[in-house]
Amino acid sequence: MTLQIGAHVERDDPVAGALERGGTVAQFFLGDPQSWKKPVLAYPDGPESLRAAAAEAGVKLFVHAPYALNVATTNNRIRIPGRKLLQQTIDLAAECGVSGVIVHGGHLNAGEDPEAGFENWFKAIDRTDLKVPLLIENTAGGDNAMARRLERIDRLWTVIAPAAQSDNVGFCLDTCHAHAGGEELAGLVDRVRAITGRIDLVHLNDSRDAFDSGADRHANLGAGHCDPDGLMEAVREAGAPVVVETPGGADEQAADIAWVRERLG
Repeated sequence: MTLQIGAHVERDDPVAGALERGGTVAQFFLGDPQSWKKPVLAYPDGPESLRAAAAEAGVKLFVHAPYALNVATTNNRIRIPGRKLLQQTIDLAAECGVSGVIVHGGHLNAGEDPEAGFENWFKAIDRTDLKVPLLIENTAGGDNAMARRLERIDRLWTVIAPAAQSDNVGFCLDTCHAHAGGEELAGLVDRVRAITGRIDLVHLNDSRDAFDSGADRHANLGAGHCDPDGLMEAVREAGAPVVVETPGGADEQAADIAWVRERLG
């Protein structure tokens, strides 16, 4: 298979970051991932130049939305500003020519009705201008998370399906999150596709913690608790671009990218 693979890289020059790692995919943040501030592109020459540079280098771009976003929450002071920030992120990402914006599934407080979270997701999809695909990512922890367990993801997809723009909602499969969230990697791609109909991106990460730990702590490939065969099965079966979000800098992530390519043969 011809694999498009890269890494989450520094936001000042994501194209250079991908090439430094020997990759053809770059994922990056538009601003501080913990901030509520309107995103501002760090690439000094502006979005059109970034789009052109990526095209010339053959690098596919993805943007990860800020971690602060939780569009599922019943807390208006988090949900409403979050929807605004999500729209701002999508708008700027579209100017950069990205292939998708990744956002975590979010969660509710313990004891709250998950149906409220699913309905809030419907409203977010229905009321956001999805200029680029919005890729919902499975998460590792939380007993009342919207996208940790497959049965929750199934319910989420059912609820958002009637939204006007649901055909522009995709899925980002994170292998560390799946393992730590209690989902076996073997056969996972087929189980996810049976629910979502698609996998648009794979976050290929090993896990520092044991199966079903609920801990979102990534490890370099082959150095954690994930079954290496399960990791490679996810790559082969998904047939989607791959991003490593593993510890270390360019050298360590380049080694992870090489680890995948060697096993593909």
